[in-house]
Amino acid sequence: MSDDTTDWTDLREFKGVDITQSFLLSWGTEANSLLIDVDLFLCADHPFYEKPRPAEKSCFRPAYLEFPWCTRVAPVGDGKARSISETIGTLGNGKISGFRRTGDGQYEINGEFGAVDIIAERPMVRLKTHYIG
Repeated sequence: MSDDTTDWTDLREFKGVDITQSFLLSWGTEANSLLIDVDLFLCADHPFYEKPRPAEKSCFRPAYLEFPWCTRVAPVGDGKARSISETIGTLGNGKISGFRRTGDGQYEINGEFGAVDIIAERPMVRLKTHYIG
């Protein structure tokens, strides 16, 4: 592990969410950004948190994890040269178990879909605006 490794819990973008309780739904791109479509678990201290309805156990909101100026996406340890579009077409979905910054502009997300390296600018959490609760 690098001395520059930072767990998601120490990244300001993830304040008020729990990435390890969230679900990755799909991978996509827009312009020069990687977009990871997620059902994001919101903690009680998040500004958009709402008390779950009786049939619900937690507060989830549709969101994107956006990685601007993404230049690489690859399964951890995969040295094959592929385009981002080709790579994300092979990646699955599922519960997220971890996310960390592994260096300057380098990130790793892992879960039921495997472990994936990402090289991009600092990520942003974007709640989807068309959500109607």
